[in-house]
Amino acid sequence: MASHLRRTLVVVGHGMVAHRFVQAAIERGLTETHDIVVLGAEDRPAYDRVALTSFFEVGAEALSLLPSGRYDDPRVTLHTGVEVAAIDASARTVTTVEGMTTHYDELVLATGAAPFVPPVPGHDLGNVFVYRTIEDLEAIRAAAGRPEVRAGAVIGGGLLGLEAANALHQLGVETHVVEMAPRLMAVQVDDAGGATLRRHVEALGLQVHTGVATERLEAGGSGDVAALAFAGGEESLPVDLVVFSAGIRPRDALARSAGLEIAERGGVLVDERCRSSDPHVWAIGECAAPAGRMYGLVAPGYTMAEVVVDALLGGTGAFTGADMSTKLKLLGVDVASFGDAHGAAPDSLDLVFADAVAGIYKKLVVRETDSGSYELLGGVLVGDASAYGVLRPLAGSGMALPDNPEELILPAGRGGLELGLPDDAQVCSCNDVTTAQIRGAVEDDATLNDGGPCTDAACVTRCTRAGSTCGSCKPTVKKIVEDHFAATGRTVDRSLCEHFAMTRQELFEVVAVRGLQRFDDVIAGHGRGRGCDICKPAVASILASLLNHHVLDPDHVTLQDTNDAYLANIQKNGSYSVVPRIPGGEITPEKLIVIGEVARDFGLYTQITGGQRIDLFGARLEDLPVIWKRLVDAGMESGHAYGKSLRTVKSCVGSTWCRYGVQDSVGLAIELELRYRGLRSPHKLKGGVSGCARECAEARGKDFGVIATEKGWNLYVGGNGGAVPVHAQLLAGDLDRETLLRYLDRFLMYYVRTADRLQRTAPWVEAIGGLDRVREVVVDDVLGLADDLEAAMARHVDSYADEWAATLADPAKLARFVSFVNAPGVPDPHVSFRDERGQIAPDLPAAVDGVVQLGATIPVGGAR
Repeated sequence: MASHLRRTLVVVGHGMVAHRFVQAAIERGLTETHDIVVLGAEDRPAYDRVALTSFFEVGAEALSLLPSGRYDDPRVTLHTGVEVAAIDASARTVTTVEGMTTHYDELVLATGAAPFVPPVPGHDLGNVFVYRTIEDLEAIRAAAGRPEVRAGAVIGGGLLGLEAANALHQLGVETHVVEMAPRLMAVQVDDAGGATLRRHVEALGLQVHTGVATERLEAGGSGDVAALAFAGGEESLPVDLVVFSAGIRPRDALARSAGLEIAERGGVLVDERCRSSDPHVWAIGECAAPAGRMYGLVAPGYTMAEVVVDALLGGTGAFTGADMSTKLKLLGVDVASFGDAHGAAPDSLDLVFADAVAGIYKKLVVRETDSGSYELLGGVLVGDASAYGVLRPLAGSGMALPDNPEELILPAGRGGLELGLPDDAQVCSCNDVTTAQIRGAVEDDATLNDGGPCTDAACVTRCTRAGSTCGSCKPTVKKIVEDHFAATGRTVDRSLCEHFAMTRQELFEVVAVRGLQRFDDVIAGHGRGRGCDICKPAVASILASLLNHHVLDPDHVTLQDTNDAYLANIQKNGSYSVVPRIPGGEITPEKLIVIGEVARDFGLYTQITGGQRIDLFGARLEDLPVIWKRLVDAGMESGHAYGKSLRTVKSCVGSTWCRYGVQDSVGLAIELELRYRGLRSPHKLKGGVSGCARECAEARGKDFGVIATEKGWNLYVGGNGGAVPVHAQLLAGDLDRETLLRYLDRFLMYYVRTADRLQRTAPWVEAIGGLDRVREVVVDDVLGLADDLEAAMARHVDSYADEWAATLADPAKLARFVSFVNAPGVPDPHVSFRDERGQIAPDLPAAVDGVVQLGATIPVGGAR
């Protein structure tokens, strides 16, 4: 009976706002009564347009908001590459270009906006693009890679225009920014802020043309664009490529043809519930015009999405306007604008701090209240936007500012002060999260984090979404959490485990200073009890990092987890995988043949990994040494796939083979992988080296990534893939090889010394004080540790030995590799396989009453 009562909700569009709508619908229970059908025109699911420029560094997959291509809720169906051609409001149906008709009970339009291309002559020439989608960027990259394309122009100097200019600059094209207004980012910043921003941009090698209007695009002999002609008789600008970024216009054609009411300046006219003139049609995001106004930022779209879900659930939420504040890093320059940035309110006053030498401009717009104090209305920050997270929530809050409000924008050490936020201050405008909600997530009676309160800022972000979209408020979220803990006398226990009342970093320093070499000595002198599965591997990792000993040495073998204990990764049926090192992904045919012969002779499953290696699955424990010997005799060694250590340094083919490559990425990748192989660390380490800005090695998805430039190498740190992908950040640019190695040595050893147990480099960078702090230590050497860190790495490099070869040379170590201690020659009968696609696959043993029957023999190390 209930199935006949279900309703159908159709969503047209699948951008960021549509994705947020579906997420909210699932989370708030709308799918209990509605089947949701999403029709997206693009061939790919929703992706992060806010970070679109990073596509050149990280690729499309890293930007995806739905990597699997489907929602976990089976009541949501997503169709991509499907364009809706018509809406029949009376019949409540939508029809696609292909002729598919779908009935709806409720329709949500989330069609977004289209880039505006001024109708100037020549706008349809070759090598003329817009900047809106991943496909647009792919086309721009392809054009920029042609040898005849040397100079490009971006028409538009607003937010998107500067993002597009950054993209051209990354592609190695001589870049011009053409803006009709008298300054860059005319909507967000004032004249002085625009002048500061311009100096930053021009210092990077870009050329800025403001106060000029493009009259036409002139063609060359090939039919492609060859020059920009300006109004007023100014000299034409020779260019080989043009990107229009002159604003956006709502995609409202479907609504128009369906007879829905349209706002005067475009967009579907909706009320405060985001309902259109048809009671069963709703509009959200850039295609909507609440009260006749179109909003071009993601945060208002998210609010509209939540409002519509609330309305469909019978709630009373309303869209009452949006915070249009922005904070971003444009071409490496911090720029922020919030509230009444231009001082349009009556009786407003400006407080300005400007440092032309440092390239910093800050302005606060304030107004005196009836009580004689001042309130903050808005502001502009260029060159240093660190105060944005605190200042933006105060704008328009009515909170009284200190007696000397100018101190809010003075640099540290020059009179600056900190200011607390009221409970109702909106800390995260993207997701509408207040100070009170953040504090509430860490209150003792909170039930957000698996039934209990959050204990750190990362948990707060997961549970409240504060900082999960643009990320600009993350520092503020972290500070609120820490301040709350300090105010309530609550501390987060960072002890390694019950046996060591210290962090991994503290324990590392104790072991290093005292020269301890055995776990028994460590726990006897600085711990209690006998240790556990947490502290034993952690201490083993510390000892290995400091001493670079063999993990199977008698004093350390009992500390290892299963993978380290057998120098291989255990699989679900009790067999193991073998991964030989293939530095930089380069391998000879002879070694490939040996790998193939080993896989054939031992009946192993083979797969090429994402790290450019070949994984051999299904090896029995007793066969591991025999397999290793065949590989070692052929000149190969352990790939350390089993350890918390360096795994791979991935590379593209670089300048050796690729016509776009500017440096030898393979050679450098091999050098780095051989240099850092075997380096034991708090978590696994992965690297990448790309030979040009096209980033085929995906280096910015690694713990350390190196990208070639015309002048040398850019070094990125703190990235990772996995369940929570993070983009690596630029630590230093245009480095020569020697400097690159020094900085990498320092970075890795600093991480090894100071990170927590099982902490990847990305959260470590954030926890230790952010990229700026890492740069101070690694590049600027503010702690005077550079020589020590480099010496520690040199000791590691000099003392490295292959663990497979060392095990083969030691009979005592070889004795471990038997399936049963009381029957050394007998293989484990419970390790079995089945055939799947012409290769083996694990065949798990049958269970009786939930217990796997292991027989009477004694497995090494107990049941696996």
